[in-house]
Parts: sequence; C-alpha cells; structure tokens
Amino acid sequence: MAEFDLEDLERISKSEEIIDLLVEKGIIKEKKFLEQLAYEKELDQLQKEMLRLQEYIIQQGKKMLIIYEGRDAAGKGGTIARTIAKMNPKHYRVMALPKPTELEQKEWYFQRYIQNLPRKEEIVFFDRSWYNRAVVEPVFGFCTAEQHETFMKQVNPLEHLIMEDGTILIKFFLNISKDEQKERLDERKEDEMKQYKIGGLDEQAQVKWDDYTFYFDKMLKETSTEKSPWIEIRTDDKKTARLETMKYILNSVEGFSSELKLTMNSDVLKIH
Repeated sequence: MAEFDLEDLERISKSEEIIDLLVEKGIIKEKKFLEQLAYEKELDQLQKEMLRLQEYIIQQGKKMLIIYEGRDAAGKGGTIARTIAKMNPKHYRVMALPKPTELEQKEWYFQRYIQNLPRKEEIVFFDRSWYNRAVVEPVFGFCTAEQHETFMKQVNPLEHLIMEDGTILIKFFLNISKDEQKERLDERKEDEMKQYKIGGLDEQAQVKWDDYTFYFDKMLKETSTEKSPWIEIRTDDKKTARLETMKYILNSVEGFSSELKLTMNSDVLKIH
C-alpha cells in the first residue's frame, strides 16, 4: 500500500478528491465501492452536461418535451430526479398530473396536457403523460374501447403538430422484468421512506402483468413513428438506465455538441 503523507493531505479540498486519493493509494479496493464511484462520476458528468444542454435550449429559444412512460416501479421518478439534479429550476418543469377533475373529464382528452407543454427556453418532463389512455385506462376500464381507439388515432398527428411547431420531443418507455418489479414493489411496502410511492394501481401491477403487456405492445407498435419513436430503456439495472436516458437526451438536440464521448448501450436501449 502506498504511503499517505502531508503533501497528499494538502491536495485535498473536496470530498470527491478525498475518495480519489484513497482509491489511488489503494486504501479503498472493494469492487462494489469502485463500481459505485465510477457510476457517481459518470452521473455527475452527465448532469453537468444536462445543465449545458439547458443553457443551449435557453440561448437558442428552443423548447423540449420529454415523456417518461413505463411499468410501475420501472424508475420514472428516480430517473427524472437524477436528470434535473444540476439544472436551473427556473427553466424546467416536472409534470405528474393527477387524475382528471370532473370538469377536465368534459374536455378534449389532450386539453389538460396541452396546457402544460413547454414554452420557449423551457424543458418539460412528463412523469406519465397522455399515454395513460393507451395503457392504464383500458387495463382498468377507466375509458371505453371507443375512447381508447380515438386516442390511438389522434396521438400521432398531435405529436407531429407539436414537433412541427418547434418542440423537441423525446418519448422514453422504461421497461422492467416481472421479477424485478415484484422485488421493488415489495421493497416499497417495507421501506417507510418509499411507502408514499404505493398507489392503488401498484397493487395490481403483477396481477395484470399480461394485460399491461398487451397494451404496451400495442402502444409501441402503433404510436412509434419515424418522427417520434419510442426509446425503450431496460431498467432492471437502475443506474445504467439513468445514464442511458441522459446520454440519449444529450445526443438528440440538433446543434448541441456534448463535451463527453457518449456511447449508447445497445443491451439497455432500443429504438422502436
């Protein structure tokens, strides 16, 4: 093991420098810790790049909408939280709309979502979106078959109009295996800090797995277009999934050049 001397001590000014020095000196060797350290470093770099991207969006007067859909416990909220961690909160919004009010139920289905589209110089993150009508609502009978089919006919033209108006649109579908989903849902029940995530529909996620699969497959097949494809991310490994979503975002804005070498993981990411 290398010696630790006064000169080394003088080099330290930040907590991450302490960790780097401990690794360099061979004081920390555990593989699991080193893997976590590598993840934290890459995450930090990507988060800083997300801030640079946001600054580019502001400077260029652009607007961006990022949709996160997926199975329960696939990590939508956690992925969004890591993505926005270093961004300027004045120029982004995270929208997780509650169930529609009585008044909203009388309006055009898309209306309440359209009211929350991004303005110029803004990025909006939809934690679930209008695609509730593609999957959740038909699975639980919250809409009629006719309403579902009407949605499926309208959504592609609507998204194309939004993009033609200048909005950069990205759609992520976060997927997870049945076993991993069960493990995470069980963990939510046991962890007091995660119990707030448990909703009434979560209890049915495993029971209705096949129903969800049918409608997810239909959604991916019928609402993925050349202009607006679905980006499927496998999230059994949460950390890798978070990194891949940010890499994809950073690679998706025309005119923006990341300072990082962004190589996508084809084992995790699939474009439909």
